[in-house]
Amino acid sequence: MHHKFKAGETRGTYVLAEPVTAEEILTMANKLARSKLSKGKALTSPSLTYSCLQTLLQEYEHEVFGILFLDSQHRVIKFEELFRGTLDGASVYPREVVKAALVCNAAAVILVHNHPSGLPEPSRADRTLTETLRAALATVEIRVLDHLVIGTEGRVSMAERGWL
Repeated sequence: MHHKFKAGETRGTYVLAEPVTAEEILTMANKLARSKLSKGKALTSPSLTYSCLQTLLQEYEHEVFGILFLDSQHRVIKFEELFRGTLDGASVYPREVVKAALVCNAAAVILVHNHPSGLPEPSRADRTLTETLRAALATVEIRVLDHLVIGTEGRVSMAERGWL
């Protein structure tokens, strides 16, 4: 079996054995992001967490709403894409969000969705949804640590803006 990538001398580096397509690079980036958000990993850096989530969601041509479920020590339980929508919206159901968080026994969550337009600026509907989900999850003692909006032109953290 011939591989286009060979392990480099430094851990986490690769040497290209032949030309690589953009699709293969995106696939590798997604695998790396998923490994950094795998079960049991501690969230040590908000910027690394945001970067991984941005890698996973920025290329979709339709809106996707996902949740990073965390334990009480803010270690990853799992990342799940919960809802998919159209070019300009996705229906998100608070009942399903609470149910999913309870099933995996989450103590906290980071909400994330993309804007296929590329512009990550949260809409009024995004902010209203965040507050609705925060209130619903609070009734079962699950904290919303952040809600990220991802676009090809960057990301916006609602926590960094003081909206949570």
